[in-house]
Amino acid sequence: MKVNSKKSAQPSVKLSKRLQAIEQMVTSQYDHIWDCCCDHGLIGSALLSREEDTTVHFVDIVPQLMAELDNKLQRFYPNSRWKTHCLDAVKLPLAQCKGKHLIIIAGVGGDLMIEFIEAIYQKSPELAIDFLLCPVHHQFSLRQTLIALDFSLKNEMLIEENRRFYEIVLVSTARDESKRVNPVGDMLWQSISSHQSTTAQRYLTKTLNHYQRIHQGKRNDVQHIIDAYQAIEL
Repeated sequence: MKVNSKKSAQPSVKLSKRLQAIEQMVTSQYDHIWDCCCDHGLIGSALLSREEDTTVHFVDIVPQLMAELDNKLQRFYPNSRWKTHCLDAVKLPLAQCKGKHLIIIAGVGGDLMIEFIEAIYQKSPELAIDFLLCPVHHQFSLRQTLIALDFSLKNEMLIEENRRFYEIVLVSTARDESKRVNPVGDMLWQSISSHQSTTAQRYLTKTLNHYQRIHQGKRNDVQHIIDAYQAIEL
């Protein structure tokens, strides 16, 4: 981990619409931020550019990616607080790092996120952890898990990028009965512009069509999911 007081010339981090939305949802102060499945480390690098008193951990299981990222961080962020970890996200060394944690998981399916979250929480149930999640699919199953774990909702939003829709959900292990996770989302559907309203309507239509096809194929009993989405009022 590089820790230094000198200033360094840092590159401007160009984020996609989706990654920018994830980065901007980080509004609280954390002692440690874990950018899991970080790939090229764009989200973590953007957070490093804020120059806050936070240690950003870059986590990915691919050795070559982590070696390249480590070199880039040493070059452009030699004076920032960061560390790279080449390991599975279920093995985060949270107990070795005191303070409040934010774990960012994006770019993978909700089914894999469920595995990560359950393993991490089971290993460290006493820690103060927020999870910032952006699954590429299986959003309903992910939300069911968050509800079962009794996590509380801090924020959520809907993003459309390259004709694909993404739910971004920020939850906390700290229980709050007044901020329960909704099985199909709550703030997700609240629009403040006609563009957001149109995006929400298109996402709802696409989601309902998806589950109705599954229902018609009789592959799974998803009527309860269809009912939940049909009850949404835009």
